[in-house]
Amino acid sequence: MEFRVHHYEAFSPEPGKGNPAGVVLDAQGLSDVTMQMIAKQVGFNETAFVLPSTVADVRLRYFTPGHEIDLCGHATVASLFALYDRGRRSPGELVVETRAGILSMAIQLVGNKPRIEMMQAPAEFVPFRGDPATLAHILGISSSDLHPELPVVFASTGTWTLLVPVKNLRALRAMHPQSTAFPSALHQMPRSSMHPFCLEADATEADLSARHFSSPFSGTVEDPITGTASGAMGAFMAMHAESWMVDRNHSIIVEQGKDVGRDGRVHVSVTNRQPPFLVKIAGTASYVKDMGIVASADTLCDPPS
Repeated sequence: MEFRVHHYEAFSPEPGKGNPAGVVLDAQGLSDVTMQMIAKQVGFNETAFVLPSTVADVRLRYFTPGHEIDLCGHATVASLFALYDRGRRSPGELVVETRAGILSMAIQLVGNKPRIEMMQAPAEFVPFRGDPATLAHILGISSSDLHPELPVVFASTGTWTLLVPVKNLRALRAMHPQSTAFPSALHQMPRSSMHPFCLEADATEADLSARHFSSPFSGTVEDPITGTASGAMGAFMAMHAESWMVDRNHSIIVEQGKDVGRDGRVHVSVTNRQPPFLVKIAGTASYVKDMGIVASADTLCDPPS
């Protein structure tokens, strides 16, 4: 069978600079196996499937080429942008059902351009019990490149990732991760991704820079611009660098993607001042093209394209 997948890119108004996501509208009736087949054929970090909901305005499911995940920021932004772009939703607030919970969202018009706002799940943190030197080695940097004051922690606002603060942009740019070694180093959460970041940015409007290295189980390597990890990072800064966040009114802009030839922006705001922190991200998107994906039983055994 051939399935229509809409290719959108989140966190940039220009094609070629945002994070690609596949969006399948009208996914009602598709089996889990079929959705996994489609995501594997598409080959993006995530493909989102739009479904009806009995408890919300819409339901979203997210698949990497390797497995389903609970929540994905950039695929959410892409999906809601697609619904607006194709006349399925008008500007305004809506509620979205995900495996991470029922979350409040909004489609806003800034000027005449749509901007998607996404509330994320309450922030959770788990201390990293592994060896920092081993972690740095796996990322291709020295342990002296790790930030001397900010801790390495697992964090989630819907999807778990390991936040790795580093000293500067030089260390961030130098990373060449050994992804296959992630599970052994992250023995507490062996399927977790890694999200290194620093408190420097190239763009004058940005507050910090980040990269995002996928779990080897996902079938991808580096995610260009990440929404849920950016939200987790905002909550982390509210927890561990409160005065830094106060100076920015608990609202920051993250730049990400230059290391893979892209350049996106994620707006992150922490909506309360006490844990568990609630985080909202925002960004726009752009349409690229439609894709016809032929999914068959054989595709589950094929490598991602």
